[in-house]
Amino acid sequence: MVRSLPEAEPVESAGDGLRSKCDQPGREVEVFALRADEEPESLARLAAAVAAARQTTWLTVPTLRPGAVEAVVSAAGMELLHRSEWFTTTDLTEHPQHAPAATYEREVRTEGAVTVVSLHGPSGEVAARGAIAVVGADAIADRIETDPAHRRRGLGRAMMSALAEAAVAHGARTGLLIASEEGQRLYSSLGWHHEADVLIARGPVVPSNR
Repeated sequence: MVRSLPEAEPVESAGDGLRSKCDQPGREVEVFALRADEEPESLARLAAAVAAARQTTWLTVPTLRPGAVEAVVSAAGMELLHRSEWFTTTDLTEHPQHAPAATYEREVRTEGAVTVVSLHGPSGEVAARGAIAVVGADAIADRIETDPAHRRRGLGRAMMSALAEAAVAHGARTGLLIASEEGQRLYSSLGWHHEADVLIARGPVVPSNR
């Protein structure tokens, strides 16, 4: 996993999804749906399991049918968190290359399958950071962010270039990325393709005190 989390485990019904411990406030566990569109019943099973969980759990669902997914998770009593994220892919071997401005220094650290890239400003501060994990011929990019004080200086393009370069050097060809609404224009301009929407719901919902 990109975030150095324990390896994901299959959910009880084989093939429905994967579960990973996040141990973050308000996000103790995350379940990733694998076949919500192909088999809607599998999503219903996952949603029911998450709604009944003892820990706060996020259910992440890539889909071409966001309306149908929203109906299923709502029927299970889950709280819909995000509706506008995209699942995107690209051919990393053809990724555009952009270097950061000369005032920024690039740091690349690789540990196992995960590479973390940091761009440091003139005073040594971290101006931008991102990570990418290589799994076979695929590479998953994550946690890509630019400090507000350093935005609109091309650091997002430079970061994505560095991550793509590192992934290709470790044998990857296809890039995978869940793009936030804020990042979608950047990734599209770099050749990342919108393959599906991503809905994120949370459960169990704790009833408010009356």
